[in-house]
Amino acid sequence: MRHLDPSSVKTENIGLDATREDIMTYLPRKKVYLAIIAALSLSACATIQPQPVDAKHLLEQGKADLSAAQKDVEPITGELTLDQALARALKYNLDRRAKMMDEALAFKQLDVSHYDMLPRLLAQAGYSDRDNDKITLSRNPDGSINNNRVTTQERRHATESLSLSWSMLDLGVGYYNTVQQAERVQIAGEKRRKAMHLLMQDVRSAYWRAYSAQKLRGEVQGTTRLAEEALADSRKAEIERLRNPIDALRYQRQILENLRLLEAVDAELASAKFELSALINAPLGQDHTLAEPPGGISKAPLEIPVEALEESAMTNNPDIRENHHNARIARQETRKTLVRLFPNLTFNYGSYYDSDRYQVNNSWREASVQLSFNLFNLFTGPTQMKLAEAGVALADQRRVATQMAVLAQLHLARQQYANALQQFQRADAIWQTDARISGHGLAPAHAGIRGNDEFRRRIVDACGERAGGEALPRQLMPRIDLKSPKITRKLTTEWFAR
Repeated sequence: MRHLDPSSVKTENIGLDATREDIMTYLPRKKVYLAIIAALSLSACATIQPQPVDAKHLLEQGKADLSAAQKDVEPITGELTLDQALARALKYNLDRRAKMMDEALAFKQLDVSHYDMLPRLLAQAGYSDRDNDKITLSRNPDGSINNNRVTTQERRHATESLSLSWSMLDLGVGYYNTVQQAERVQIAGEKRRKAMHLLMQDVRSAYWRAYSAQKLRGEVQGTTRLAEEALADSRKAEIERLRNPIDALRYQRQILENLRLLEAVDAELASAKFELSALINAPLGQDHTLAEPPGGISKAPLEIPVEALEESAMTNNPDIRENHHNARIARQETRKTLVRLFPNLTFNYGSYYDSDRYQVNNSWREASVQLSFNLFNLFTGPTQMKLAEAGVALADQRRVATQMAVLAQLHLARQQYANALQQFQRADAIWQTDARISGHGLAPAHAGIRGNDEFRRRIVDACGERAGGEALPRQLMPRIDLKSPKITRKLTTEWFAR
């Protein structure tokens, strides 16, 4: 503490008895500082402008992303089997990689959440500078003002501190946050497992359709070409009045309808090649020769008791398991809300240093215990608890709804499998009947009329004949030998069973 004589105080120091001129000298300086700070802030805000992404950057980034997507991907050599396609999808599929990274990120967040329960160790350093002395006056015991002015702080001094603080409230909240994050790790694993199941289904579907397109491409194109030739001949016959115009137009309509069907099926199957390439992360423009998948339709899934299937679905379905974890998170949220309503007990300990030479002890240690309580919790606590309990009820209701939806999906899938199996068997019986009919009735056609209009007419009639229940000889159409019930049912029913 330093005693100052009133006459030695400089005019720029602002005291209790400062003159009007001193105040007027100090205030403009403060306004200048504020004006400079405001100008710098406004200039910084004005310089921020939206920056669109240019086409060159997009192109470069796109090429880099394509290279990153194909990095460390083994090329496809030889025929691609269904098992190889599934293995490549599990290893190289980009969406699956993203799900695995999500799970890894959840694990990292769990590791970070463990540190929230530790005390806070705070290191601080500062520097203070003021343009005048900190001058104080004192009051005598009789109430009069002591005119001896003193300063207790240097204009410039540095401070340092290292303090440890541990809040019991933060410890409790951090504990429940860590428990909730552990549940989110399990949810990320269930999402990854669900994505893997859907990926396997998509790969199987795309593989069967791509293989069907590979097997039918040549024969469908040949049949389409013959149908177009028959359509041209029919139009020529119509112009030359060689046939009844009404019969010719009906005939052309049948051909056009069957051409539309053939083109639609060919387009649908042809797109499967690109879908399969995307699923296994293969170059989109590269042609792959697909091996014939192992065939056979089994009734084994229908022989499993429905009760066993339901139990398996309730214990293994990822959606149900995810909702169980969400319900547990909601219950932990209720406990966390209750902890926040308690008083907070904080332990503090620290070491401090101040370079101010007016202080007798420039360094010291300090320990304290603080107990605090937010009185508004008395009013908001019941509302917060009701909100947490409503979250628990919502999570339970979502779990029940998901479980019922999964069980309904199970029964529906089982019935669809039974229907598909029955339709496949019916379609196979139709194919065998058509094969026997064609074996009896088409030998003369193959022997002598393959190149004439009559043969083309019979091909087109085989494609699109609808009237009279006439048998449709399958040997005149592309040989379809598919193991997929969906593809077989669609092609066989629409082409040969009308």
